[in-house]
Amino acid sequence: MAEFVDGWFFGHTLGEGAYGEVKLVINKTTGEAVAMKMIDLQKHPDAKQNMKKEATVHRMLSNPNIIRYYGQRSEATMEYIFLEYASGGELFDRIEPDIGMPSWEAQRYFKQLISAVEYLHGHGVAHRDLKPENLLLDDKDNLKVSDFGLATVYRLQGRERLLEKRCGTLPYVAPEVLVHPYRAEPADVWSCGIILVALLAGELPWDEANPQCPEYAAWIEAKYMSLTPWKKLDTIPLGLIRNVLIHAPVSRFKITDIKTHRWYLKNLCKDNSEDCIDGGRLKCLRYDEEAITRLGLSQPEFPDTENQVFQINLDERPGFSFSQPAALEDLFLSTQPVQNTQTSQNTFQRLVKRMTRFFVKTDCEETVRTLVKTLKEQNYTCRVNDVGIVTVSTVDRRKMPLVFKAIMVEMDGQILVDFRLSKGCGLEFKRRFIRIKERLDSVIFKGSVTWPIAVATKTMP
Repeated sequence: MAEFVDGWFFGHTLGEGAYGEVKLVINKTTGEAVAMKMIDLQKHPDAKQNMKKEATVHRMLSNPNIIRYYGQRSEATMEYIFLEYASGGELFDRIEPDIGMPSWEAQRYFKQLISAVEYLHGHGVAHRDLKPENLLLDDKDNLKVSDFGLATVYRLQGRERLLEKRCGTLPYVAPEVLVHPYRAEPADVWSCGIILVALLAGELPWDEANPQCPEYAAWIEAKYMSLTPWKKLDTIPLGLIRNVLIHAPVSRFKITDIKTHRWYLKNLCKDNSEDCIDGGRLKCLRYDEEAITRLGLSQPEFPDTENQVFQINLDERPGFSFSQPAALEDLFLSTQPVQNTQTSQNTFQRLVKRMTRFFVKTDCEETVRTLVKTLKEQNYTCRVNDVGIVTVSTVDRRKMPLVFKAIMVEMDGQILVDFRLSKGCGLEFKRRFIRIKERLDSVIFKGSVTWPIAVATKTMP
């Protein structure tokens, strides 16, 4: 771990992007963690203006449901943006593919999302890339909107302008964004509606909001009730979604309409008290320090891995191990101790089942060989580096790039295989993970694991 500025140290990489990467930066004295976007301007000179715009927009914002902006630093060949480190992970990691999550939980996150978007619009800012992968969670499980790389100011001194840039992630993009200049607020509201579908049903309703898309054509023609995901949804939330996902933006629900809808107002946590503890959300004991602020990943080139001999040195990894910290400067992330050990363990086990990682019975080299063999059998293209990171490339059903990584992590003498999304649809990534995991059943460790208090550490030099 190298010193960045006086008293602050580089941690490991949180995310990689087409223009750079996001690193964890730790204060040596206090243990405070900050996420830092860094762009190499020698490699990407065109990114300087985008970074400047992102920082300008983010500097305007201060809301509990928006990732905090701490500052910017410019050097001759590097640009940095410092942001709040959200230790609770990404919202999409809480969504079970094709299932979603309990209604009370979806409602809680949706309310926080609407609160954040209402704040943005109140300050004349459009996000333009709202999706679960850009919604992070803090250590108290509160939603935080992140990634303002496509955000823009659409209203200034009371004057609103139409937007023309076609941007965002296609399944979440409003129909008007695809065809002509559009108003900012209805487009963001549309994305919120798609996110709500994903939360409740665990899938997206269509590839894009284009009448040429059969699923979307069925929606606008009101011939969808026998189709998924709509048949999974209860009548009341479906009624809200119908009014949010109206093709014509002028007729679409506004945020004020959403906030007065009966599903939004209903106290689902009280009505489903068996899903709650003390009237609130179950506190999850997390070991994952990976709350990634995504930049997106360019398509990599992959060499052939046929008959490759894997010589992996975990000691050389720029990563981390999991144990008690030896000193304060080793601290990456800690969770609050839970008094009831049995409750803590059960809660943790429930969480692990919903996350894209598992322990294996094999050592690192054998695990990599087995994983690569399994990936090849499923027609994935993969690349292995010398520290045990397997980068996997494919396309999803929309023929869009899907890139993810499998990282070997040593935890108290055991190997954890941690899958992380780099580029593409989060739900599709989780579907692929489930299929890969099923093929690896013979090497997955099924017994109980003795967990230390969940603290990720790296020894300081």
